[in-house]
Amino acid sequence: MNLIRSKLSESFMSVFPIAMIVLVLSMTLIPEFSSNFMILFLFGATFLIIGMSLFTMGAEMSMQPLGTKIGASMAKSAKVWLIAFVSFIIGIAITVSEPDLTILAGQIYGGDAELQKWILIFTVGVGVGIFLIIAVLRIVFGINLNVILVAFYVVALVLSFFLPDEFKPLAFDSGGVTTGPMTVPFIMSLGAGVSAGRRNKEGGADSFGITALCSIGPIIAVIVLGIVTASMGGAAIPPYDIGADKAEITEALIGAESVRGAVALYGPGILHNLRKVGIALLPMIVFTVLYQLFTRTFTKRQIIRVFVGIVYTFFGLVIFLSGAEIGFLPTGFTIGIELAEYLDGALLIPVAMLLGFFIVKVEPAVYVLNHLVEEMSAGAISAKMTGRGLSIGVAAALGLAALRIMTGIDIMWFLIPGYIIALVLCFFVPKMFVGIAFDSGGVASGTMMSAFVLPLCIGACSVFSSGDGVGMAILTNAFGCVAFVAMAPIITIQMTGLVYSIKSKRRKKSFIESNESFVEYSRRER
Repeated sequence: MNLIRSKLSESFMSVFPIAMIVLVLSMTLIPEFSSNFMILFLFGATFLIIGMSLFTMGAEMSMQPLGTKIGASMAKSAKVWLIAFVSFIIGIAITVSEPDLTILAGQIYGGDAELQKWILIFTVGVGVGIFLIIAVLRIVFGINLNVILVAFYVVALVLSFFLPDEFKPLAFDSGGVTTGPMTVPFIMSLGAGVSAGRRNKEGGADSFGITALCSIGPIIAVIVLGIVTASMGGAAIPPYDIGADKAEITEALIGAESVRGAVALYGPGILHNLRKVGIALLPMIVFTVLYQLFTRTFTKRQIIRVFVGIVYTFFGLVIFLSGAEIGFLPTGFTIGIELAEYLDGALLIPVAMLLGFFIVKVEPAVYVLNHLVEEMSAGAISAKMTGRGLSIGVAAALGLAALRIMTGIDIMWFLIPGYIIALVLCFFVPKMFVGIAFDSGGVASGTMMSAFVLPLCIGACSVFSSGDGVGMAILTNAFGCVAFVAMAPIITIQMTGLVYSIKSKRRKKSFIESNESFVEYSRRER
């Protein structure tokens, strides 16, 4: 009971600032924000608090120990082909199950484009599978993370020059949404298990970076998909159909005759998410059963705890996704429109930055990362330190995203310099901070970015763009905000690591000088 209260308290403190910002906006800058919207949003916030609490408990009980055990047993295996095969299967299975990717694919393609959705999802899954192989083998053979990061990001940036404009934001967004609430707890624990199984001398530092590499895979895979599609003469992505998406939800809300009518929208959404999350967790359940049957790794008590954790994870994700998609998605879309129209969008950038600073705290995967970092570093790098770096990075990212919506500047003018700075920094900061920083980029761009921030950007972009070109403008200018969120924390966390390193060296130098002075004083006293 104390654990449940603790989780609810943590989740409440994460969601409360976002709820207050939206409440203030609804009472001051956005008078058109109806009571139906507000009630729907408050229900969504409550769902987020409950869902996040259940999910974090479930992740700690199931996905983290399962990933650690599998990683450790993989590291002890001398069969490279077996490690590669298992990593590839895990990468595809867990990515296809990722709710964040489903949300993004659903916003790119309309309801009648199921084939295109699954082509995109499967392409991303293959990218993650290949790069999970690379990530695990890097730990097994002790290959330098910096070299791999530089090599593959250079490949991605060079290939992007051959990519149609409408595909560029999607490619870099895909790398961010892939590492969400389903993927992060499992693969980060997998990395920790592989590192522990190697019994290396790095103190767990090489376990970080596995999420970072799994974020590069989808970027390169979607870039290749876009280049191949364009070379075959097909349309890369159809222009965004705003009428088939958020506008329908907005009209339903405005047309609701009562609060009960607005809240009733949660019924179909919850049923839909029960099915979606059930399908998402099925591969993990099957894998757990087969793994236990073949290895007998867990005791009876441990396996019961894992499955109880899976139940918590299931209901937590259902409740969390329902709150995000039904309460936050139409709210974000409406806020984006109203902010863009108010004083010609003068407040869009500062409000986006304010939302970014707080909204990253709501991401379930961020909680997992922060506490795993604190655990792996034996408290030397606190969850508060990484959390602060993430908040600053995401605030800057959403400020840039809002600026790009208002100006229409090509996304590559931001991404290329940003990644050059990030890759140069990785040679000047402690090794552990490099892995944490690149992992943070993928973790920060999770469910709330897909279900709240992206709709906000789409709403704002629909105002700044007009005429027949609005659909294409949304693809090139609104999409890409997730990519910014994936990039900015890499820089801010590494800057945090640089400051941490400088301070540590100064403390060490001061300690040595103090000891030398004490020794000299003792000699004189004798």
